[in-house]
Amino acid sequence: VFLFSMAANVLEEDSMEQDIESPVAIHQPKLPKQAREDLPKNISKECAKRRIQRYVRKDGKCNVHHGNVRETYRYLTDIFTTLVDLKWRFNLLIFVMVYTVTWLFFGMIWWLIAYMRGDMDHIGDSTWTPCVSNLNGFVSAFLFSIETETTIGYGYRVITDKCPEGIILLLVQSVLGSIVNAFMVGCMFVKISQPKKRAETLVFSTNAVISMRDGKLCLMFRVGDLRNSHIVEASIRAKLIKSKQTKEGEFIPLNQTDINVGYYTGDDRLFLVSPLIISHEINQQSPFWEISKAQLPKEELEIVVILEGMVEATGMTCQARSSYITSEILWGYRFTPVLTLEDGFYEVDYNSFHETYETNTPVYSAKELAEMASRAELPLTWSVSSKLDQHAELETEEEEKNQEDQNERNGDVANLENESKV
Repeated sequence: VFLFSMAANVLEEDSMEQDIESPVAIHQPKLPKQAREDLPKNISKECAKRRIQRYVRKDGKCNVHHGNVRETYRYLTDIFTTLVDLKWRFNLLIFVMVYTVTWLFFGMIWWLIAYMRGDMDHIGDSTWTPCVSNLNGFVSAFLFSIETETTIGYGYRVITDKCPEGIILLLVQSVLGSIVNAFMVGCMFVKISQPKKRAETLVFSTNAVISMRDGKLCLMFRVGDLRNSHIVEASIRAKLIKSKQTKEGEFIPLNQTDINVGYYTGDDRLFLVSPLIISHEINQQSPFWEISKAQLPKEELEIVVILEGMVEATGMTCQARSSYITSEILWGYRFTPVLTLEDGFYEVDYNSFHETYETNTPVYSAKELAEMASRAELPLTWSVSSKLDQHAELETEEEEKNQEDQNERNGDVANLENESKV
């Protein structure tokens, strides 16, 4: 229980790691509202800049501090996950301590049995049948405990049939030793085979870019896989982390909004053999609909991208994460191509993976571009075919009018002939 409590405390301390953009975390004292309003504006701006921090770090770790967790006993209800989540140094320490404590515990019991039966007083007496042969002290009892639990069995120290309490202890230690082996070896196996290291070979571009693609303003970033073994059933998601205030006045810190990266078209399901550029079309459903180039640096937002899939070698689910803040979103840039065709194969140049180049991109928001396009829609959409259709309609109307005039003239002539006959 002591070891598990220590593991729970260590895990809780590990979860308190934070990644702050500034080198020193500033904790301002709580001031009255009037005092906060009277602070100099330049100081408040500097503090605001220094307080900028990520929700998800560039390496994918979540920058969230779980404070005042009083129900630490919940860690003990899931000991296996608690041990797996520990750092390697603590995991190895607990691994060694568990085996050492169990060997010492049962070694002490073997020594007590021998001492209480009087085996220590008859060492070397051939007429005396001890509980364990050749057990002459605590060290030999400790070695016999190791041999019993690890099923080594050197054959020098063996239990006799004249010791029922020893037979019961042998059964208990064998069963408990098997449980300890299964638990600790299983923990180490899961720890070793965790796909966290595989996620480190999934890379995201350092910056995200905004530029025109197929006549539409798009937000783009690049993902790639450094290994030759593929990620099966890979999919990509993106979240916008931005605080908001509802119409009712409720403030929602770090509100999460989905960013569509091809969910309805299937573009979010990736065949990640070579680096891919993930594109988000900025339309009316996009949270960037009203953001222009000048307004982008003023926004306090963060884009979290999540790449998921199964590791081809192990079949375990792998997740890689990264994020982009406003200073890492480049307006008017595109990614440099990294794929070239060589003699019989395609080659990826990862030296240019993060490189971008400037391109001609309007500085207006997608909403402003749509309004300008709608105002200029009529002259732009007039085509030769529409003009021909309009000309044909005019000709049809003139023919109908001429036909009516001809019918009227024919009627007048017929009336004149009837009058002359009369």
